[in-house]
Amino acid sequence: MTAKIKAISYYLPDAVLENSQINKQFPEWSADKISQKTGIYRRHISAENEFSSDMALSAAEKLFEEHTISPSEIDFILLCTQSPDYFLPTTACILQDKLGIPTACGAIDFNLGCSGFVYGLGLAKGLILSKVARNVLLITSETYSKFIHPRDKSNRTIFGDAAAATLISVDGGAEILEFELGTDGRGAENLIVRNGGIRNRLSENNEKEDAYGNISNDDNLYMNGSEIFNFTAEAVPGLVNRTLIKHNLTIEDVDLFVFHQANKFMLNHLRKKVGIEEDKFFYFLENCGNTVSSTIPIALYEAIQQGKAKGHVLLAGFGVGYSWGATIVRFDK
Repeated sequence: MTAKIKAISYYLPDAVLENSQINKQFPEWSADKISQKTGIYRRHISAENEFSSDMALSAAEKLFEEHTISPSEIDFILLCTQSPDYFLPTTACILQDKLGIPTACGAIDFNLGCSGFVYGLGLAKGLILSKVARNVLLITSETYSKFIHPRDKSNRTIFGDAAAATLISVDGGAEILEFELGTDGRGAENLIVRNGGIRNRLSENNEKEDAYGNISNDDNLYMNGSEIFNFTAEAVPGLVNRTLIKHNLTIEDVDLFVFHQANKFMLNHLRKKVGIEEDKFFYFLENCGNTVSSTIPIALYEAIQQGKAKGHVLLAGFGVGYSWGATIVRFDK
């Protein structure tokens, strides 16, 4: 038995934040400067009353419609999010009801960020190979914009909201091969929302400004950009190399590389450091930004649409946690 990516769809909220709008608030950051630094021109922002479950629902409904999939076929829901609607109940349970998926379906949330899609593929493959499920609906949905302080210009330029829905099944599509995973919790403080969980329930209103003029408090997303960059530059080349070795492949044997779409500067640095030719490295963040756990499925969807996803495609996610993971999916050429 094998586990395969059978279909992908994604959803972007209606509201769009353009670089020109950010420039109006922060005149020192021109629209061109933002795009040159990040590779991002616009990002989609969830509405005030639109949350992760709403976006997940839209992505799943789009998947069912675009690929003629019946909710009755789904026997497990995996939802990756770091911005769930509630502490409890599990958002995946809410989705089961809203999507009309049979009650015989299993449903769980898991909390991961930029590596979440790769981990989700691993969980889905495990469910299928252990015969717990035959059709797993993997959804990534994130509303990071709701964590970002309005005057935090750095994070506002990078992150956008989105959801993606992927059907992993016993047949059809691209076979999911082996995994290489890693974790280093020593980096937890470098990308964090301190307040809101059980440890720190209440806001302290301790607003502060960093060396670059970004405003935040412990209710908001904090990212130490230089430390995240250093971690990524150190972890990802080894991750790619170990993944290739595990599959007995070389860089030349891989037809396409789809990395987490963090920002263009970081991706170009990683591509050159790993030694990947530019025509085998896929970018898709200009019009949606860094959508956290949804960047890889969105980029993979677009690569499929453009006819670039063929043969061996290496997927690599990395970020908050610290957490990283990679796998290879095999398409027909």
